[in-house]
This record gives sequence, structure tokens and C-alpha cells, in this order.
Amino acid sequence: MRRVVTGQRDDGKSVFVEDRDLEPVLPPVLGGNRIYEMWGADEQPKLPTDGSRPAADGYFAPAGGYRFGFFTIPPTSHEPEPIADMDAALAETERLTPGMTKAVTDNEGMHFTDTVDFLIVMEGEVHLELDGGESKLLKAGDCVVQNGTNHAWYNRHPDATAVIFVAFVGGTREG
Repeated sequence: MRRVVTGQRDDGKSVFVEDRDLEPVLPPVLGGNRIYEMWGADEQPKLPTDGSRPAADGYFAPAGGYRFGFFTIPPTSHEPEPIADMDAALAETERLTPGMTKAVTDNEGMHFTDTVDFLIVMEGEVHLELDGGESKLLKAGDCVVQNGTNHAWYNRHPDATAVIFVAFVGGTREG
């Protein structure tokens, strides 16, 4: 994926400050998911900006922060690399996507965060499952507003990778 970033010079003129391809991260315990972290900040933006990348110290946004990215989920035909050392795999996943392992609530991929997530299925199809057992099939073009609930994503297609856009907006959990 390519990231193009704009900013403003001191004289107020708009400029391109970055244009580059990004490599995905591949957290070992996510079974072949690729994560593209495009942009984010830990606090509300202040404009104008010179386009410098703001601080974003975790995969999920804190209250007042945001994240923007994509993730892929491989098809069922994908066979992930076996994990020989689970402790090392968890540590590497946490290094690549800080906060990811703390969000997981079971061994099947259920997780929740203190974020409102805006998602669009860009390619393929996925099942969004909630902890009560309900599931919805989502296809390319379908959108989801995920309000901090315990959920999991599954690609049950035999050979098509799913690509999902996501924007996380950090919130505050009460109660």
C-alpha cells in the first residue's frame, strides 16, 4: 500500500511531504493477517500541520486519539507457520502491534477495545462474530460501526483474501 501525506509550509502553502510504499506487519499469532498502519495520533489533531507523523504509541487509539489502516485476513486454504514458542510469538506480536495481545479475550480471536471502529470490506468477504454467537457475512462494500464490543473476524472463503479498511477512534469505557 502507498501512503501520500500532505502538510503546510510556514508560508501557508500546501505541500506533499511523503510518498512511499508501506510494508505490512505480520504478527505471528494472527495466523497470516497482514496489518498496514497508515496513520494515527494519540490526541486530537491541531491544524495546520507540517505533515510530520504524530505520536501514536499503540495499535489501538487511546481516548481522544485515532488510527487509520488496513488489515487482511487470509483464506481458509492459507496454512500459517506453526508456532514453536508461543511466549516468543506473543512478545513479537506485542512488539509489532502494541496492545493487540491485551485486547484478545479467547483463543478463537475474540477481542474488544475502548474504540469505535469504522470498517469497510474492500475485497473479499468476512464473517463478523459477536461473543453471543451471532454472526454476519460482510462482502466488499459493506460497512461496520463496531462500538467497543467483543468480536472476532473470520474469512471462511477457501481461496480469497479479505481486505478491510479500519479507522479506530479512541473512547472511554464506563462501567
